[in-house]
Amino acid sequence: MFKLALSALFSLLLVFAPAQAVKAQATGNGASTKKSAAKKVVVKKSRVVVRTRAAKAERRTSKRTVVVRGKRKTVIQSVRVAAPSVQTMGDLAGLNLTRDPLDLKSSVALVLDQSNMEVLFEKNANVALPIASITKLMTGLVVVQARQDMNEMLKVTDEDIDREKFTRSRLKIGSELSRTDMLHIALMSSENRAASALGRNYPGGLTAFVAAMNAKAKLLGMNDTHYVDSSGLSKSNVASARDLARLAMAAHNEPLLRQYSTDQKTIVEPNGVPMRYGNTNRLVNNPDWDIGLQKTGFINEAGRCLVMQAKIEGRAVIMVFLDSKGTQSRTADAGRMRKWLEGLKPTGMSLPGG
Repeated sequence: MFKLALSALFSLLLVFAPAQAVKAQATGNGASTKKSAAKKVVVKKSRVVVRTRAAKAERRTSKRTVVVRGKRKTVIQSVRVAAPSVQTMGDLAGLNLTRDPLDLKSSVALVLDQSNMEVLFEKNANVALPIASITKLMTGLVVVQARQDMNEMLKVTDEDIDREKFTRSRLKIGSELSRTDMLHIALMSSENRAASALGRNYPGGLTAFVAAMNAKAKLLGMNDTHYVDSSGLSKSNVASARDLARLAMAAHNEPLLRQYSTDQKTIVEPNGVPMRYGNTNRLVNNPDWDIGLQKTGFINEAGRCLVMQAKIEGRAVIMVFLDSKGTQSRTADAGRMRKWLEGLKPTGMSLPGG
């Protein structure tokens, strides 16, 4: 009887032992797999963080010795160093070294009396530089003078995606807006896909539109100007401040360009979905300014740019500021220029800079 019970117990042990071993092995493999997976996730996350930081800044380590309760201790700290600023084409040409009486932050500046083209202030005004979205003033001028149907619906396509600077847009692929709405947000909010769609829907397509832009520039006497697209994203869109003053004067003759460029905000409805857009120039919201036309621009190669027509002390002037450093520097320069113009004597005394 005892032998029979012992034999049964031994059989049971043989049955359960492999199962326990398999379970233990499975548990071990699972833990190992889980650990390995966790390790992969951490590595992946770490890579993302490093890439993001590298784009913005650089991290360095520093060692320093401190005394804690009479004992010397070495502390290693991680220090974040700001990434070096990108040089503009103006910087590369040495224009940022030019000084002027108003201490402007723009490497290029020009102010004209609109009534007689008298130069009131000038600084590096004959140098052709990238003009970024100031390009859209010419885009608008070509569109309105082509007399196309402003109510025609234009669709955003893959061709309107920015493959130059990879900027984003609120206008999704497939969005439809009228030509007038596209022009409105291109001038007021510097909407790049809208500017691209305007050029693409010109008779002959974008190539013909850019040719028309360059032909119009030549007609206006803009001899230092060249365009390659309708949005201004390419650094190859170049012009001098003198040329841009001519463009501003021509654009100011078009009521639609005056209105759309100086509107504070608007709502458009691509595919029936309401979207609110605002002006890229904060000065249009300032009741102290009387602005008749304006356009801002920015890409790394151009710096901050601004073209405006405004009335100061009853005098209509054209202001051009290119290659300005700092987000608000171009509007601050406009404020400095306005204050200086308000102090000018009635004799029309001018003070060239640079």
